[in-house]
Amino acid sequence: MEEIVKKEQASMNDIFLYLKAKSNSLYNEFINKPKDYGTGELINMVEVHMLTAIEENPGISPTQLAKIWNRTKGAISQTISKLEKKGYITKEKKEGNAKTILLYPTTSGVELSKAHKLYDTIDVTRTFEYLIKE
Repeated sequence: MEEIVKKEQASMNDIFLYLKAKSNSLYNEFINKPKDYGTGELINMVEVHMLTAIEENPGISPTQLAKIWNRTKGAISQTISKLEKKGYITKEKKEGNAKTILLYPTTSGVELSKAHKLYDTIDVTRTFEYLIKE
């Protein structure tokens, strides 16, 4: 009997690990897939959420973003470079401290961030309404 229980537990563990790996894969695919948030421009979820963090906190530093997002400075730097290359943010050296970089949204960055917030508000509201249906 004990051996049967061990086999069932091992099987359950295998199923769990498969489902966990599959859900992680689907989530990563989802967050990295570019979308149109209503401006006609394609951007992925990671980039648009970082843009929104910058838009809501103009003058934030990459180090501050890394702490807030619990990410390495390198990972933050890669996303910042993409946002700057696309024209959504600018970098400025902090006055009196050339080592510290401050981040600011451009006009198109602000527009995209606001469109993203509207998109997410509508999407979350629809999801919430679906979940609370009787």
